[in-house]
Amino acid sequence: MKSILFSVAAGLAVCCGVLDAGEPAASWPQWRGPDRDGGVGDAVWPDSLDESHLVRAWTTPLGPSYSGPVVCGERVFVTETFERRDEIVRALDRASGEELWRAEWPGAMQVPFFAAANGSWIRSTPACDGESLYVAGIRDVLVSLDVETGDENWRVDFVKEFDAPLPAFGCVASPLVMGDAVYLQAGAGFVKLDKHSGEVVWRVLTDEGGMAGSAFSSPMPAVLEGVPQILVQTRERLAGVDPESGAELWSEKVEAFRGMNILTPVVHGEGVFTSSYGGGAFRYEVERENDEWRVREDWTTRQEAYMSTPVVIDGYAYLHLRNQRFTCIDLKTGEATWTTTPYGKYWSLVTNGEKILALDERGDLYLIQANPDEFQLLDMRSVEEESPWAHVAVAGDEVFVRGLDSVSAYRWRTSE
Repeated sequence: MKSILFSVAAGLAVCCGVLDAGEPAASWPQWRGPDRDGGVGDAVWPDSLDESHLVRAWTTPLGPSYSGPVVCGERVFVTETFERRDEIVRALDRASGEELWRAEWPGAMQVPFFAAANGSWIRSTPACDGESLYVAGIRDVLVSLDVETGDENWRVDFVKEFDAPLPAFGCVASPLVMGDAVYLQAGAGFVKLDKHSGEVVWRVLTDEGGMAGSAFSSPMPAVLEGVPQILVQTRERLAGVDPESGAELWSEKVEAFRGMNILTPVVHGEGVFTSSYGGGAFRYEVERENDEWRVREDWTTRQEAYMSTPVVIDGYAYLHLRNQRFTCIDLKTGEATWTTTPYGKYWSLVTNGEKILALDERGDLYLIQANPDEFQLLDMRSVEEESPWAHVAVAGDEVFVRGLDSVSAYRWRTSE
């Protein structure tokens, strides 16, 4: 599994000019970081979040967005929705937060009332390969922008391309860039495009789009049984897709209330872990014999996640649940080793392999010791007042927090 993930991360980071051999990646080029697993290598973090250890470097005012910040080279890329009419992408100077360029286009819609409590803002987190930034707008449009200038390379309107219904919740999935291709759950299916031209290579796992079919989850690269594939979680099932041909290698139905399969699939050994709203938590073992694929449910529990994808450390999944509690699940057995009292509604999670940073939608940042035996909260600090639903980004000694109306950069201070 690691081989393909490292190839994705290394390719992105080398293009960004920030990865040195043997050093932790100093970029956050896509959804959930360099390997799309919330990990930042063996970076050193202090045991405290106080102002003597985590210092605010700058804050830049922005319009509202759910998209996480992307950090590549000397730039930080952010998105926003302007006056419920346009979408804006900005490149900020990583050192100062000053704007370097902006691109914008018409793009706004009203999501259903039960999903609009905090606004109908752009949702997808962009991906950067060092040369281009790939941004999925809320109206199911993918735009490629030049990293240096912000000039538009190409755009694909999936609603027009496939005569597909506009996704009722907007485009939620975040693009995956591998090699010369970009992959995205959009256009009422799973799509591969040539990243240089925007030409559609194939479209698979088609669904009804609109309210019933449009996906929430983001694709995840993996190697299972020695075979490279992309894990794709639709509203109803989990599948392994061949990245070259688009062939569906295997699939398994995943129970969820109204299709709320939101998590990014998590690879564990030769299996996959996921958890759904109204379903439970599941681990599936994926097996291949004589070119025949089989999926076996290894275990299932009643623990229900909502929107927060877990981080996995030493065989344990640290998962924020629908009931707002945080839990640790042994991926061998499915047993919860501990579960906390309630915290926020949503946590985005990042780990250095020893500790976990968690940001909730109230603006509270938590520093947690990764310990399967007990919950160890090392420190907590309020870092944002305006609803940071966007995923926190960590790159080198910097932590980037996207609030509803701003983005802030913090820097670790590990020594005097």
